[in-house]
Amino acid sequence: MKEKEPTTGPPGEARDVLIVEDEGRLREMLTRAVREMGFSPMPAATGETALKAAEQRAFDILILDLNLPGISGLEMLERLRQQQPDVQVIVLTGFGDLEAARKAIHLDVVDFLTKPCALGTIEQALDRARRRRFKLVEPELPEPEPEPEPEPVRFPQPEQLDAPMSLEELEQRHILAVLAKNRGNRAATAAELGISIRKLYYRLGQYQKQGLIP
Repeated sequence: MKEKEPTTGPPGEARDVLIVEDEGRLREMLTRAVREMGFSPMPAATGETALKAAEQRAFDILILDLNLPGISGLEMLERLRQQQPDVQVIVLTGFGDLEAARKAIHLDVVDFLTKPCALGTIEQALDRARRRRFKLVEPELPEPEPEPEPEPVRFPQPEQLDAPMSLEELEQRHILAVLAKNRGNRAATAAELGISIRKLYYRLGQYQKQGLIP
């Protein structure tokens, strides 16, 4: 009798990708590109179709457009998390909305990629998601020590606020605004955002590399 294959591979082998994108040409391009990158893609045009596929098959990674017909991308993601809590999510969208970014923070998204997006950037995001699926990235950070002086935080000037922003930029602004409100207190900031102190330190490390904070 043939043994049943395991539903998950060894560390580093997370390869099953659910692609939810309503634009046909982009969906086909993503499916072909993801397959060529060594992953096993399953395309879906709507959130409803994606959820039905998830009932039949476990996925390691989700590439998700937020602006979908029918149920929204965020609603679809919330429901998928109930079925498959370990799925790693890459948001790929041209739909910029502050409230959506705030909700996505709580849903622990791996990356925000704004359309149009280079295939190399998608491949990098897939690799981060694949490694994170088996806890191979983001080393444990120590608990923060008390900070005698709050760190200054840089914010966009008022004349910059009318410029279109990506979801990644909206997430940055929201996190930095809460950090400033709490006068640099990371523990209080993580609690208000509803995320772990480890995740907050990871995000702040990214912002420091980008020159957003000293």
